[in-house]
This record gives sequence, C-alpha cells and structure tokens, in this order.
Amino acid sequence: MAQPYSGSCACGLVEVTISAEPVASRQCWCRQCQRIAAGGPTNNAIFPAAAVSMTGEIAHHAYVAASGNVLTHEFCAKCGTPVLARSSARPQFRTIRLGLLDESHGLRPETAIWVSEAPAWACIDPALEQWPAQPPAPSLPAG
Repeated sequence: MAQPYSGSCACGLVEVTISAEPVASRQCWCRQCQRIAAGGPTNNAIFPAAAVSMTGEIAHHAYVAASGNVLTHEFCAKCGTPVLARSSARPQFRTIRLGLLDESHGLRPETAIWVSEAPAWACIDPALEQWPAQPPAPSLPAG
C-alpha cells in the first residue's frame, strides 16, 4: 500500500493518518523496546513529523535512551497501545509502531538495530541489514 497510511489504537480512541512514505523501517532490539514489546523487538516505520497527524488522548513517557538522547514514547491514554516514539536528536521524525497501522499497510522492517542487546534466543532475519547499536539518522526526502 502507498500513502496515505492510517491506523488506530486497540480501543479506537487514538487515530493516525500519515501523508508520506516512510524514510526507514526498523526492528529495534534495545532493552527498552524489548520491555515495551513484552520481550521481542518493536517494529517501526520512521516518517517525517510534518506528515503525521493524530487525534485522541495521548499519554507519554520520556527517558534517556542508551544512545544518550531523550526518547519519548507516546501511547493511548485509555488502552495503553503504543503509538509512536520521538527522539530529541531527530525532532523531524516520528517513529510509528507498525501494529498501529491498518492491516493493509504493506510495510516491513528493512533493518534490525540494537542487535547487540537481543536475547540469545532472538530470531533475527539474516536478510535484514543489522546494526549493533544506533545507526545514523535517515534523511528527509527532498522537496
């Protein structure tokens, strides 16, 4: 599926619409993402912030990530569904959880990051580009 992308949280209170293609799609194995994902990785697409619009009541939690940047996770205030993450180092992007998007989105991770923190039992697709920690930030599309 090509843009626009749309989706909602488990209870439907938070809705998102995205009017651009992702600049990257990643599977993150950092310890914080493993906590959020109940032991596995988070699967995410990174979009230009200006292309993401949301409605509904959002709650958030911010912390200093292993990268040294402040990472803010946003989630539905009612049902707790993870919605997105944003980094102090990359305010021009929003990292959307793939599970939030409507089923027909067609996106999949292209890269696995923080694989050095993956548990020994993790099954990481060898076809994915892999980074032991935080890779360089993607670029915004021209225009």
